[in-house]
Amino acid sequence: MKYKDEKYEKAERGSTKILPKTVLLILLCGLSFYLGGFYCGKNKLQVNDVAKAGSSYNSPQSVSFPECSSDYQDYTPCTDPRKWKKYGTHRLTFMERHCPPVFDRKQCLVPPPNGYKSPIRWPKSKNECWYRNVPYDWINKQKSNQHWLKKEGEKFIFPGGGTMFPNGVSAYVDLMQDLIPEMKDGTIRTAIDTGCGVASWGGDLLDRGILTVSLAPRDNHEAQVQFALERGIPAILGIISTQRLPFPSNSFDMAHCSRCLIPWTEFGGVYLLEIHRILRPGGFWVLSGPPVNYENRWKGWDTTVEEQRSNYEKLQDLLSSMCFKLYAKKDDIAVWQKSPDNTCYNKLSNDPDAYPPKCDDSLEPDSAWYTPLRLCVVVPSPKLKKTDLESTPKWPERLHSTPERVSDVPGGNGGLFKRDSSKWKTRAKHYKKLLPAIGSDKIRNVMDMNTAYGGLAAALVDDPLWVMNVVSSYAANTLPVVFDRGLIGTYHDWCEAFSTYPRTYDLLHVDGLFTSESQRCEMKYVMLEMDRILRPNGYAIIRESSYFADTIASVAKGLRWSCRKEQTESESENEKLLVCQKKLWYSSETK
Repeated sequence: MKYKDEKYEKAERGSTKILPKTVLLILLCGLSFYLGGFYCGKNKLQVNDVAKAGSSYNSPQSVSFPECSSDYQDYTPCTDPRKWKKYGTHRLTFMERHCPPVFDRKQCLVPPPNGYKSPIRWPKSKNECWYRNVPYDWINKQKSNQHWLKKEGEKFIFPGGGTMFPNGVSAYVDLMQDLIPEMKDGTIRTAIDTGCGVASWGGDLLDRGILTVSLAPRDNHEAQVQFALERGIPAILGIISTQRLPFPSNSFDMAHCSRCLIPWTEFGGVYLLEIHRILRPGGFWVLSGPPVNYENRWKGWDTTVEEQRSNYEKLQDLLSSMCFKLYAKKDDIAVWQKSPDNTCYNKLSNDPDAYPPKCDDSLEPDSAWYTPLRLCVVVPSPKLKKTDLESTPKWPERLHSTPERVSDVPGGNGGLFKRDSSKWKTRAKHYKKLLPAIGSDKIRNVMDMNTAYGGLAAALVDDPLWVMNVVSSYAANTLPVVFDRGLIGTYHDWCEAFSTYPRTYDLLHVDGLFTSESQRCEMKYVMLEMDRILRPNGYAIIRESSYFADTIASVAKGLRWSCRKEQTESESENEKLLVCQKKLWYSSETK
């Protein structure tokens, strides 16, 4: 009251004309407040559209989504074969990511195939899956002599065959380990398999303590990546074409190509330059297939020995120009090693005619989200002294060692890294109390949708699961730290669809994603995407501000999820947990 008295006393000491204006102003403000409250309340209760720009998280209490038609059962929005004709064929650019515009996005629930069953559980799933879950026979019919897979009754069986390993993938990897002893002692932990087939190589390496990202496009080899993920093997849709792969520089310890049909020496060697960028200094590139062992293989390649000799020499010259050295070679396998330091690059920089040239400072080495490939060598930063393979602690010690590149993250340091690790150990323990399926064979494929340092993945490392760590392309660049720890991940923008097939993850984890992306991404599209990639009967743990928790729960109900609200481990009033499960349902078209 004192404040009101003082205000009116000051008004009276001024002009008496101010009083009507003040009263009018108060009346207008009150009316505005009333109308604003009325319409905002109406918005929360009756708005049909879940998300609008700028206020996209003011959701209705109830919302529902229709079913997509059954021909969308394997819908991949950003790599949709229905749209291929719109894009060019040069360097297979039509197979790259081409996401639909907002007006063309599907706002429906992707149905499972008719007869879909809960996937076979790990580790049995590594060698078999239900046919009805991935009902595609192309590889079975076209590659039957190479033993990629075979159909037996209701199942596909994966005997571990491949074009370059007729004696089985295990024998193939045994020979590789003889050539690269670093595969045996924890030195090599992360790998990428380009043109992975059905991920036989990556699957075998899991038993040897090596975590592999199996990469393949959506092409005529129907469902390569889907076969991998259905069986519990890490994989992602992708192709080396005109854009960088969604990984930071100096990430993988090893890269592999087994007759992957990538024309390494064409287009100025641009594809090989990308492999060079993502390989850690001292890392290995393994090639089997043409032109390796051309002396004995050329007759089966529909070519001439002279042509294959020329191809091999061209490949060797190109690799040398990028500071690779031939490390080992036997039978069908050749291994090159990327230079562990910058000595070789310094020599090349003194040669004005050197090709390919060193990249200039105009392009960030880790920029990898819709970043065009360039015909230049990305030279590792000279300030990085402990990122090369030899200096990186061996697995499993590297998981908890503070990576050198933490200091490149704004505000990052060793103390923060250690606190983050400790925090996620506590959180993971709490999650297991709320969701006992974590740590059991019910959960194999996990995605941390917006990680920082891979803390959740590190906390769950002893469980029979693997984690795809996703770092937002708009967030601080922490993905190099994830790879330095011996974990795997990718850049992504959650305003778009992820590069995977439907029904490929058992557990999705969200930590403040809707809060951080509230001004960019519409909630309904993010949650529809979560529904697309989550398996029926799969789970989602959504950690969000209390402000968004009820809104998320209402949208989840429209996705046919069942959710319950739980306290966080600290029982914070500002943050809540939603533990949700997606229900199994079948398309009404098949009933």
